[in-house]
Amino acid sequence: MRVLVLYCHPDPDSYGAALHREVVQSLADAGHEVDDCDLYAEGFDPVMSRSERVGYHRIGDNTAPVAVHVQRLRAADALVLVFPVWNFGMPAMLKGYFDRVFLPGVSFEMVEGKTRGNLTNIKKVAVVTTYGATRLKAFLLGDPPRKFCKRSLRVITRTTSPIIYLAHYDMNRSTPVTRKSFVENVRTRLANL
Repeated sequence: MRVLVLYCHPDPDSYGAALHREVVQSLADAGHEVDDCDLYAEGFDPVMSRSERVGYHRIGDNTAPVAVHVQRLRAADALVLVFPVWNFGMPAMLKGYFDRVFLPGVSFEMVEGKTRGNLTNIKKVAVVTTYGATRLKAFLLGDPPRKFCKRSLRVITRTTSPIIYLAHYDMNRSTPVTRKSFVENVRTRLANL
């Protein structure tokens, strides 16, 4: 399976970077072809320009500014996101990726005035993330990243496979033991993607 890994973290020495390396290695060890998209390393520009917004609904032309990313997304059979949750949201660069790449004609199409998911090439979705807060606090605040990943991505891809959402909560009080345990869980779950 061809897997697009979307990784978003600015610090190559972070725990998030270690998780990213584990994700890529686990997928490769399982025999998957990995397209590793490190948004920071690649210098992805998350800002939608005025001309992009004006041309947002011109299907075909709207993909020109991000054509390479659209091609990579369309070539994937599976999507794996690796990112930290900051202020109960995704990092701005990852949000910008969704704004600029998940375009009409790419991630959705309009059918009789309603949107319909268009990324049917994506059969599996997995998320590996970290939160500073506890699971309870994230739940009480609505947990927007989890909802986007488990609901919106399901609609966009129309996948029937369960979306894997692996989160290490309470990173502010994590220990070497909890971090190691989470890495092992990630390794095990992604080996069976």
